[in-house]
Amino acid sequence: MGNLEDARVRLPQLRLDELLEELQARLDTARGTRDRVHSLLEAVLSVGRDLNLEQALYSIVEAAATLVDAEYAALGVIGPDGQRLSAFHTIGVSQEQIDRIGPFPEGHGILGELISHPEPLRLAKISEHPSSYGFPPHHPPMNTFLGVPIRVRDQIFGNLYLTEKRGGLQFDEEDESVLATLAVAAGVAIDNARLYEESRLRERWLRANAEITHSLMSGRARTEVLGVIAERAIEITGSALAAVALPMADTGSLAVEIAVGMDAEAHRGLVLPLDRSLMGLAFAGAASVTSEDVGHDQRISLEPPRFGGLGPAVAVPIGTGEGGARGVVLLAREAGREAFSVTETETLQAFAAQAAVAMELAERRQDAEQVAVLKDRDRIARDLHDLAIQRLFATGMTLQSAGRFIEHPEAAERVARAVDDLDETIKIIRSTIFGLRAREGAGEAGLRARTVRVVGEATPVLGFAPSVRMEGLLDTDVPKEVADHMVAVLFEALTNVARHARADRAEVVLATDGREVRLTVTDNGVGIPADGRRSGLNNLAERAEQLGGRLELGEPEGGGTTLVWRVPTRKP
Repeated sequence: MGNLEDARVRLPQLRLDELLEELQARLDTARGTRDRVHSLLEAVLSVGRDLNLEQALYSIVEAAATLVDAEYAALGVIGPDGQRLSAFHTIGVSQEQIDRIGPFPEGHGILGELISHPEPLRLAKISEHPSSYGFPPHHPPMNTFLGVPIRVRDQIFGNLYLTEKRGGLQFDEEDESVLATLAVAAGVAIDNARLYEESRLRERWLRANAEITHSLMSGRARTEVLGVIAERAIEITGSALAAVALPMADTGSLAVEIAVGMDAEAHRGLVLPLDRSLMGLAFAGAASVTSEDVGHDQRISLEPPRFGGLGPAVAVPIGTGEGGARGVVLLAREAGREAFSVTETETLQAFAAQAAVAMELAERRQDAEQVAVLKDRDRIARDLHDLAIQRLFATGMTLQSAGRFIEHPEAAERVARAVDDLDETIKIIRSTIFGLRAREGAGEAGLRARTVRVVGEATPVLGFAPSVRMEGLLDTDVPKEVADHMVAVLFEALTNVARHARADRAEVVLATDGREVRLTVTDNGVGIPADGRRSGLNNLAERAEQLGGRLELGEPEGGGTTLVWRVPTRKP
């Protein structure tokens, strides 16, 4: 009986111990759940604090690794095509390891699985999944995996990738649930950061537009204002190169008026065709044109080389209204940088449209000023004709009549000379009136347009299109006589290249500094033979000597011929 009673006493005690242990386990679980909920709330608050997008993405990756106790974490941003990763933010891997591994992943294998199927994915061993095909050399070993997508306004922004749960454990359902909750908060944080950046971007564009409008309306030169457009565009978008091109009348070409940034000299002054250049395509189509790699875009002519080290680019027309585009803005970033986003392109288009309006208003103001000047000239001409000439003529008639009554020969001669001087003065005033009313050179093409026309006419004979670059105030500083000789020399030089050089590339550079105009034609042909005919070259030399200039011949590096024809713009 005693043993039975002892057993009955011990049995409730054992059950009580088991209940206490279970209660303690549940308390520990509840405490752990509470701590994890607190950690999740803290993580949600931390990722929501950052308005800088890059910093927000880093905070999300860091919070994800902490919440699920992962050794490695990454956030892959899906590119515009929806198939590849355009950016990859990671922690747990040192910069030295990243350099040894090589380029960041683009979204193949397991990473691509989440891109194709944006649902949470949890694996005990990465290598056992059908989509896995291994890691690159020097990559740290990874087995356990947990991935969840991040949605921003129902659009997949990217994915969170977590690997190697510490302690050799597996990621469980709770980890997946916590990470999915963080992904929702991350989507909100990313959306807020993007909206903030977009508002800041629009604000900077608005300030730039105000500056350009003020510059134009205050009478600054067009070249200066175009420079402001390029400088503000390159500054706001973080580009390496900015260029502005304007159409050349009656040529079907664009001339790059302004270029700033990386290798700007290779672009400044270039004459671009509408069908083989990014700027030409944007101008002809009156719509923005983008390129993921402007240096290897098949739509763009390779000559002359001008996009070395550059990658993503966008060309946007300046104005697309009834009057058509007034020009084109080109922006390019260094190779390896992110492509221009839709938002950036849209804000750049709005900026270009406002710049076009400002240019239109400035031109209308200049037209009004020109009309006022012409009206004033007409008034002056009318007053000279109706008042000054008539009074001078009347004075001359009076003196001529009075001369008959002068008996002294010397006095009579002086009066006759005065009458002749008055007649000469009347002729001068009439010439002045004609000059005020006449529009000199109306309808005549400038040197720039004539140069492009000559190159276009020579292209079928050459079998290729020479590259053209023009610098300086060619239409203003170069007299008509010199311009006529220049056009003839250019045609002769290109004809010589077609007949004798056996070249497949040529470059034409026409430049002036206001004192001298210089034409340079370079080809990669066989050069000028020592015993070859030189009648054409002698003709070009004689033309230069007539104008006080000279002809120079040389051989560029790599072979061929360089012809330099230079003359002063003013007679000595």
